[in-house]
Amino acid sequence: MARHKSSPPAIRRRGVGMLRWAVRVASSIVLWTALLHLSSLLGLPRPPLLAARPSCLGGGGGSNSSASSAVTVAAADEVGRLAPPAVPRRRVYKSNGYLLISCNGGLNQMRAAICDMVTVARYMNLTMVVPELDKQSFWADPSDFGDIFDVNHFINSLQDEVKIIRELPQKFSRKVPFSMQPISWSSEKYYLRQILPLVRKHKVVRFSRTDSRLANNGLPLKLQKLRCRVNYNALQFAPSIEALGKKMISALRKTGSFIVLHLRYEMDMLAFSGCTHGCSDEETAELTRMRYAYPWWKEKEIDSEKKRLEGLCPLTPGETTLVLKALGFPRDTRIYIASGEIYGGEKRLTELKTEFPNIIRKEMLLSADELRPFQKHSTQMAALDYLVSIASDVFIPSNDGNMAKVVEGHRRFMGFHKTIQLDRKKLVELIDLLEDQELSWDEFSTAVKELHEGRMSEPTRRKAIAGQPKEEDYFYANPHECLGAARKRREKLKHTEI
Repeated sequence: MARHKSSPPAIRRRGVGMLRWAVRVASSIVLWTALLHLSSLLGLPRPPLLAARPSCLGGGGGSNSSASSAVTVAAADEVGRLAPPAVPRRRVYKSNGYLLISCNGGLNQMRAAICDMVTVARYMNLTMVVPELDKQSFWADPSDFGDIFDVNHFINSLQDEVKIIRELPQKFSRKVPFSMQPISWSSEKYYLRQILPLVRKHKVVRFSRTDSRLANNGLPLKLQKLRCRVNYNALQFAPSIEALGKKMISALRKTGSFIVLHLRYEMDMLAFSGCTHGCSDEETAELTRMRYAYPWWKEKEIDSEKKRLEGLCPLTPGETTLVLKALGFPRDTRIYIASGEIYGGEKRLTELKTEFPNIIRKEMLLSADELRPFQKHSTQMAALDYLVSIASDVFIPSNDGNMAKVVEGHRRFMGFHKTIQLDRKKLVELIDLLEDQELSWDEFSTAVKELHEGRMSEPTRRKAIAGQPKEEDYFYANPHECLGAARKRREKLKHTEI
């Protein structure tokens, strides 16, 4: 048998060198991983090599999507180019307890509340349980969180910020949690000083109301950006809603541009606001009875005309028709109506349809079979309207409720897409002068156009009023801390057009 020749010394030295190199690489990886975990546990900044790239959405995570993949092409730079990978690295921290939240209100009130509560949970280092949605209000929608939003995406896209679980651990499941309502419009210091000690004491705390429980202004920049990240990245609608929303938008786009009119003239709005201008005596009595039938609604006696003149009522369909004409929208404008059932039925839309015959409702874009699963699920219906609204060429709300504000903010985030913010107080004055024949049509139209110059979602900072949070600009209508990339896109587009 032939004997193997010994390896030359150079080859042996090369083999030893490779082995040493491999050991050094493995050791570096182990040390680096340990450093990352240690920095997370101690709340230290990440080592610069692996720190997340700067982002309008603030420190970390989420997949390359926002509320709808169908309609957020304009926001792709903001979420895709700047956000971390689809499944971010899990943040490791010692949890101070569990947070349960019960959302109240309609879709957009709950949406904003969820963004706030994720931010609160992150700030206090809590473990958050998937939110409970409102099933007790006027709408009586039985939908759960997973019926409206993609729960897996919600949990996974935020795991580098806060741990979110589907339900409490078994050891807490039979314990009645400590329940409370946080003070409205609170700063982060309130949660740190007053709420965190309660969580540490009780281990599980439930917030029974979550609407407007976090201040609009004065919060650290990182928290403001996290609110945006939850809203525009983590809260993606459920696949069934996304699919139908995409179909509706595609059908609308096939025949050109379209505007969305958020015509907030449903029975609940009129009853609870007390706005009955244009209603018959019988209708006014019906709306009043409804308001008194709900004990949780505190305001009972309401002066409808006074509220209207103060600009606190939605425009009626007839008033809205006059405004659209005065603003110069042509007769063939395609108008998608985003709303529930209009109070008074189709007869209340007669004037609008006469002046603008291309009126479109979701029932015209989807079959009865497609819509059937959404019946008696007003929140899911509102989600479809939301998707179409943020995709439209122009968005015009007749009232400044939660949907109007949240959609406006989303459209700003996508590139300051046009939202016409109607000045209802001045408009009703002009409409009354027109109807009293104290203004000609040309004078009325000119006044309406001049009134709304500068009220079309141009870049601006929120108006802050110390001690009067209800009077200042709403964070989710204009989250200016998160709009840097949107401003750059807008300026680039204007420069290209020039």
